[in-house]
Amino acid sequence: MTEHGIPIWFFVGALLLVYGVLILAAGIVGLFRPPEVALANLHAGIWWGALLVAIGGGYVRAFRPRR
Repeated sequence: MTEHGIPIWFFVGALLLVYGVLILAAGIVGLFRPPEVALANLHAGIWWGALLVAIGGGYVRAFRPRR
């Protein structure tokens, strides 16, 4: 009988996905209550959050545990 563990990349993807959701949510809140910082009009939180969600979702999908 062979034992198969859960790949570490699955957990890395899950962590990126969670961070991406949190950053994206903070960026969406920033649309309604804009921060008083330089270049706030670029909405970096939305872009980075969306990028992390996409990368994390890709990792979770690619390395999900299978039977």
